[in-house]
Amino acid sequence: MVTAKQLDAQSIHEAIARLAVAIAARHPTATRLLLLGIADGGMVLAQRLAAMLRSGASSQRASSGAIDISFHRDDIDDHPIPKEFVPTFIPQDVSNATVILVDDVLHSGRTVKAALDELFDHGRPARVELAVLIDRGGRRLPIAADYCGLTIAATENQRVFVQLDPNDPGRDFVRIDHAAPAADRKSKKPKTEIS
Repeated sequence: MVTAKQLDAQSIHEAIARLAVAIAARHPTATRLLLLGIADGGMVLAQRLAAMLRSGASSQRASSGAIDISFHRDDIDDHPIPKEFVPTFIPQDVSNATVILVDDVLHSGRTVKAALDELFDHGRPARVELAVLIDRGGRRLPIAADYCGLTIAATENQRVFVQLDPNDPGRDFVRIDHAAPAADRKSKKPKTEIS
């Protein structure tokens, strides 16, 4: 369990590599493996994992896409749909495919529940799994990751910020900060705050 206030790029890359190895081991012969990054936090991670799987020893035909949960959030009053958002992009039919939902941080489980609702609007996969870079605990729904890169001991009054730079992986980092008081949160919304 990680308790450091910040993780460097090397630690993150090792965790991502572990995720790719675990996925490849579970699906050595999958022909329709679809990794869908939950927008925004999981998109870069899904792309990196798909690339690792395609270039690995098993040369899996993994593809990546994005899944937007804006219309399925149960807290849409507190988090209105932004003017610029990433629409759902699924590069192939999800029906009878193995789908891995990918996110950077797993916390309450509400984001994953919203992603499942969006996914099933597009078809009926044969199997759905969850891969996360970080499990920070604090679940409020009965949801668990099938693949987890790191477990972080974060309290309810802390926030876990993840930056996965799409152009320069050397700039990746994870930081644990104290959460702003509830009144401040509505006025200052950090770019990468994840729940």
